[in-house]
Amino acid sequence: MQLADFDFELPEDRIALRPVSPRDSARLLLVQPGQPLADLTVSDLPGLLRAGDMLVLNDTRVIPARLKGRRLREGSDVAVEATLHRRLSPWQWTAFMRPGKKLAPGDRIRFGAMEDRACLLTSLDATVVEKGEGGEVTLSFDLSGPDLDLAIAERGAMPLPPYIAAKRGEDAQDRTDYQTVYADEEGSVAAPTAGLHFTPELLARLEAMGVGATFVTLHVGAGTFLPVKVENLTEHRMHAEYGEVDAAAAASINAAKAAGGRIVCVGTTSLRLVESAAGEDGVVRPFAAETSIFITPGYRFRVADGLMTNFHLPKSTLFMLVSAFAGLETMRGAYAHAIESGYRFYSYGDTSLLWRAN
Repeated sequence: MQLADFDFELPEDRIALRPVSPRDSARLLLVQPGQPLADLTVSDLPGLLRAGDMLVLNDTRVIPARLKGRRLREGSDVAVEATLHRRLSPWQWTAFMRPGKKLAPGDRIRFGAMEDRACLLTSLDATVVEKGEGGEVTLSFDLSGPDLDLAIAERGAMPLPPYIAAKRGEDAQDRTDYQTVYADEEGSVAAPTAGLHFTPELLARLEAMGVGATFVTLHVGAGTFLPVKVENLTEHRMHAEYGEVDAAAAASINAAKAAGGRIVCVGTTSLRLVESAAGEDGVVRPFAAETSIFITPGYRFRVADGLMTNFHLPKSTLFMLVSAFAGLETMRGAYAHAIESGYRFYSYGDTSLLWRAN
């Protein structure tokens, strides 16, 4: 298929810059094969599920991965910004750097202006070890492990998506808003945004009616925002992200499916991970590795029956994924309806519940 097949016009005013409150008051578009679209809210979700269904939730926790600093080179001092992308070791990260052209292997970078903060750590310094394409570099920090994590947390800002960051700065409220209520495992530089709509009360209502829930972990990388640059999709290479499905989660999913329950992935991250962990037989097995699965129309889904997901960018791999799941023409119609009806798009926007087309 061609990239142009997944393009659509989106008015700028449909991009949400803040979430609604409470979280479960966001709008939800129900998309079912062969049925009319239905305009609901997230709080209606218990009425759309039944006892025995299983929610698969991504419990990754977003770290404050955007760091401002200065390149320290004799004779010059240049402001730079890093968005941490993927952890390589207790002291090394890959990062997208701006301006990347100003950096070279061996350069020293000092992150954060700590003069006005009370902190035992005097500095957060790193060395550029390697420089890749597109402004990506490998950084080796002087600190390691928990000390490095603490320093990043103190100096970093929440890595809001580019389409929000271009319109406003990050603030203290984003530290809460851009995190699911069940976030646990630190490592993401972008939120699994469908999960942002859940509240403890909504989760309790679902549990009380017999809907199961299990947690998997996929650490979302900054590569999720990279545009597709090829017209022929067979030439696109997905970014890799690390994920884990433990034995208990795999067993819960398999048991629910065997008993006739529907597997509903909350977010494309959960779906991509469980599909990566499943064999041709549809059985989910424990998984702890990177996945670069690229799902486009024609993919045969092994596990997921339903998908709760926000509204995605034109020509993005995520719009390709939902088109594979519910059908390209169905999703074109659903997005046209969402735009016309004033749904709010992207990370802080509204959501949808899709049932698989086949």
